[in-house]
Amino acid sequence: MNKEQSIEFARQYASDLVSFFGVNVTVDARTSDDIIELSVPSSDANSILIGRNAETLRSLQYLVSTVLRNKDAALWRVNIDVADYKKQRAERLAKQAREWIEEVRRTGESHVAHLNAADRRIVHQVATEYSDIRTFSEGEGRDRSITIAQASS
Repeated sequence: MNKEQSIEFARQYASDLVSFFGVNVTVDARTSDDIIELSVPSSDANSILIGRNAETLRSLQYLVSTVLRNKDAALWRVNIDVADYKKQRAERLAKQAREWIEEVRRTGESHVAHLNAADRRIVHQVATEYSDIRTFSEGEGRDRSITIAQASS
């Protein structure tokens, strides 16, 4: 299936998935850097759709992405956001990352944070705003962490 068909399929599949939770909303779909961005508007079931530590949200993403891959879709990477949860979380994490960076600048000591891949990506992105700071990830799987350090060290 081509890009447009992939996007529409993902939108409809996500709509069908959330309807199993009793949520009948219109899922919005767009693309950004060959990633299908699906936005589920706010409803009474936000906490159920997001789940503890966003586990349900990640599972929904995984399901949609897997089905697209199995259908040989042109686009299969998917990002689902419910009620702007991820957007708000990214903003909070970016603020926290800036605080960590300022601490590293002030003390000269590296800061290590145990974050999931999406959160590490946000910290790496924020760090690019600082020429005197470098970041790198270490470890494997769930034990992977990000280190924020001065570029000179």
